[in-house]
Amino acid sequence: MAATAVVSRPGRRKREKIQDDDSMGGNGQALDTKAMENLLWKAACSIRGEKDAPKFKDYILPLFFIKRLSDVFEDEIARLTEIYGDKETALAVLEADHSLVRFYIPPEATWPVVSGRQKFDWPEGRKPKTLGEQLTRTVRVITNANPTLQGVIDIVDYNEVRNGEREISDEAISRLIELLSDPKYRLGLKDVEPDFLGRAYEYLLRKFAESQGQSAGEFFTPKEVGWLMAYLMQGKQGEEVYDPCCGSGGLLIKCELALNEREKEIARPLKLYGQEWTGSSFAIARMNMVLHDMEGGIVRGNTMTNPKFLDDSSLKRFDIVVTNPMWNQKNFDETTYENDPYERFTSRGGFAPASSADWAWLQHVLASLKETGRAATVIDTGAASRGSGNQGENKEKAIRQWFVEQDAIEGVILLPDNLFYNTTAAGIIIVLNYHKPKDRQGKVILVNASGEFQKGRPKNFIPDESIKKIASAFDAGKDVDRFVKVVTAEEIAKNDYNLSPSRYIETAVATEHRDVQTVIDDLANLDTEATRLDGELKEIFMGLGYKWEGQ
Repeated sequence: MAATAVVSRPGRRKREKIQDDDSMGGNGQALDTKAMENLLWKAACSIRGEKDAPKFKDYILPLFFIKRLSDVFEDEIARLTEIYGDKETALAVLEADHSLVRFYIPPEATWPVVSGRQKFDWPEGRKPKTLGEQLTRTVRVITNANPTLQGVIDIVDYNEVRNGEREISDEAISRLIELLSDPKYRLGLKDVEPDFLGRAYEYLLRKFAESQGQSAGEFFTPKEVGWLMAYLMQGKQGEEVYDPCCGSGGLLIKCELALNEREKEIARPLKLYGQEWTGSSFAIARMNMVLHDMEGGIVRGNTMTNPKFLDDSSLKRFDIVVTNPMWNQKNFDETTYENDPYERFTSRGGFAPASSADWAWLQHVLASLKETGRAATVIDTGAASRGSGNQGENKEKAIRQWFVEQDAIEGVILLPDNLFYNTTAAGIIIVLNYHKPKDRQGKVILVNASGEFQKGRPKNFIPDESIKKIASAFDAGKDVDRFVKVVTAEEIAKNDYNLSPSRYIETAVATEHRDVQTVIDDLANLDTEATRLDGELKEIFMGLGYKWEGQ
């Protein structure tokens, strides 16, 4: 493999089951999405006025990193204390072998010291003069002890001075620290969902970058869509899973969690690999990988122009690919595709148009699959049908035709509207499989899941029962009225290679047309019945001494 990956250290302790969204916070209650967003909002408000809103995340997230690391470190000391009988012995053993824990946090960098709740005897002349200086030193000490965190949490100087003024005051830093020190906001291994940091980053982007009229473009896959993709892929022990646009690593993590759900004993965990271009997302993904003891690696770079997972001079191939690339990217021109040294495009249907790289990403995904591999990719709904029904050539339609003729598409799932934070568009999941079961060869499973949602504020969501319903229906691969239709490659060709499920599946209840004379007769019968009932009521009320209208 050509990439220099951040690899976890399996075998340093017995592998633990990864916790999911049911984890409990420090107050004995789950720190759910609403609680997390409330915490982040309070954090942002605590520094409002000191920094521009889009910069909030630059100061808030590293503190969240440090708090998360410290709480996890406390969890691991507690685990070692159980093993060695007392905390003093556990700390002595740990001091001799830092590899016993995910991240080693030196005493002066633990959260109790950072928050002032625990005294630390600084060497003479080394005591920080400001809280900002202490925090910056804390970051430096942690990264020195854990080189894999360099470039992850050391991205801001809390003591920076510009034009004679601190960039962020000690008072603002203190407010942030006090907020995070609340026991109900504990961030240990069992307190928050695995991709907590990614969700925090997403919230800050959505709440503040968009409010400033900026284009965030870094939004994460809704967690229910991630779960659906993991259930569709059904990762098996020891398989290699890849996400070329991995963001914070959420899709990779969910593949491992889904495996844990299905199987009691995990002797050979999945090996997870991701590449990410955005610096902040890359940093979160690296931390998530090691925090959750996952095997594999995360690298940084532009996958389209510089894929880093290689076998010699060829792309490395994987058992599973799950990804949600940016939709309708317009920053790749034809020369990107023409000059590709890995021949991902020319031999897989041609070049995507300059207006959208959706199918270029699918070509990369297919090129990254083993002969028995499978993939789930989320892209814009329009990618399933653009160009179909129009005369003349269309680049996207030509690529779709190639994929269908190669029998590479196992299915297409239409998602509900308004799930994703940066668009109200529905999105689709295209499932690729070069090794379809015999009864699925020459066919494509179409699922119209557009109605499988509940209203939310501000976004809709897919409830748990619908996630399982969609995954089960796809797995069964049988026609279901107004929900699933299995179509042949010939039928798709007749529809000019339109792959949109809504083209083939009618979800509305059919309108019943009745004979006009039958309707008139029914109305007459109703009128007769109404006259009879009026007569009965008149008789009852007049018998009670009341006057009936008109009498």
